[in-house]
Amino acid sequence: MPLVRIDLADTRPPHTRRGIADGVHQALVAAVGIPAGDRFQMVTAHPAEDLLFDRAYLGIERRDVVYVQITLVAGRSRAIKVELFRRIAENLAAVGVRPEDVHVTLTENTVEDWSVGNGEAQLLALGPVAGTLP
Repeated sequence: MPLVRIDLADTRPPHTRRGIADGVHQALVAAVGIPAGDRFQMVTAHPAEDLLFDRAYLGIERRDVVYVQITLVAGRSRAIKVELFRRIAENLAAVGVRPEDVHVTLTENTVEDWSVGNGEAQLLALGPVAGTLP
């Protein structure tokens, strides 16, 4: 049950914003194994001047950063995370986002940290979460 926040410049048109959101979701389905219907995303467009970033941090030339923040239940392997990053960059490149401009962060928590409606902790009653280690 990932929660995804995507922050980008308002110069990107709505159809590109949707393509970015779709690409992130497709990467989560393919790399992490979340169910296709498990989609909770917020896409926020900001004035370009409000998105601050180092244009050459770690030797990567950035121009128009797309920030992707994913909160998910802990337990995925390093290999799954690396594959997720790769797939996100690849999918976003297909809609015109340079891989150099894709900035992804993962924030992990536990199943007891989620309520997805009705004030209940639904994930506590579920079995293993997709892609987590036993």
